[in-house]
Amino acid sequence: MSPNPVLQAGTAGTAGPDPIQRYLQHLAAERRLSPHTVAAYQHDLATLTRLVAGKPLIDLTVTDIRGAIVKLRSHNLAATSVARQLSSWRGFYAFACRRLAYPGNPCVGLRPPKVAKTLPQVLSPDVCTQLLEGGSPPASDNALQARDRAMFELFYSSGLRLSELSGLDLNDLDLKTGEAQVTGKGRKTRIVPVGRQALTAIAAWLPQRFPLVRDQTAALFINQRGTRLSPRSVQLRLDRWAIQAGLGQHVHPHMLRHAFATHVLQSSGDLRAVQEMLGHASISTTQVYTHLDWQHLARVYDQAHPRARKKP
Repeated sequence: MSPNPVLQAGTAGTAGPDPIQRYLQHLAAERRLSPHTVAAYQHDLATLTRLVAGKPLIDLTVTDIRGAIVKLRSHNLAATSVARQLSSWRGFYAFACRRLAYPGNPCVGLRPPKVAKTLPQVLSPDVCTQLLEGGSPPASDNALQARDRAMFELFYSSGLRLSELSGLDLNDLDLKTGEAQVTGKGRKTRIVPVGRQALTAIAAWLPQRFPLVRDQTAALFINQRGTRLSPRSVQLRLDRWAIQAGLGQHVHPHMLRHAFATHVLQSSGDLRAVQEMLGHASISTTQVYTHLDWQHLARVYDQAHPRARKKP
């Protein structure tokens, strides 16, 4: 494995090996987090070191951590950002107590500021149909249009994350069984079902893909240069499709993942199955879709119940 540039620098908290760098190496090598995620942890720990004026991390107390939080809040940092920083610090100290003989975790018992819960924006089934069928003619023989249709059908069919879709290889897909093996967060793999419309779209894309391939790339979705399509390119193509379909709103890939989860939950009511298909480690993450489902039921009630309808 090539050296991770994030691991080339750290902020020493004690004499000897840099504790932050050792933690970052643990995140990259043992927990197998992405370089982007490791960089975020490094940034949060560098912020803590700056807020405590370089005091050795091993010597920090609950009072020091509480003071660092107060300083973050005084800079008008969003509650979500403060909560993320505290989570990063707590994770570092848990590792340091376990591996580096730190005497205690000064973050224990500290609660992050309350974060207002926001529900994800979800496209309705009708809007999803408009998007998928209105982005380009179904019989289009344009290779890029065929590729895009296959990508967006797969997003909605299987509830993939953007990184999971762009990282798919040909051998991850089984058209006969209608399944795909995806690699999610922490490089954990799972099997997801692929719907009929997505399978049809992928089957139409594969003959178009063959002439574009360069250097025998294994990527399922490639660009005009024959190399793996980047996540950013997928985002731009989806936004273009939304415009062509006349949606009149910005659409990002995660909205199709949200739509998948909400529509499956509304139809089945099986929260555990949705959790497994989404690849959520905790069911509490999936439970946000029960709130979306409740909103849907509440709207139906308001529109249908005689005692709920507003008088004209």
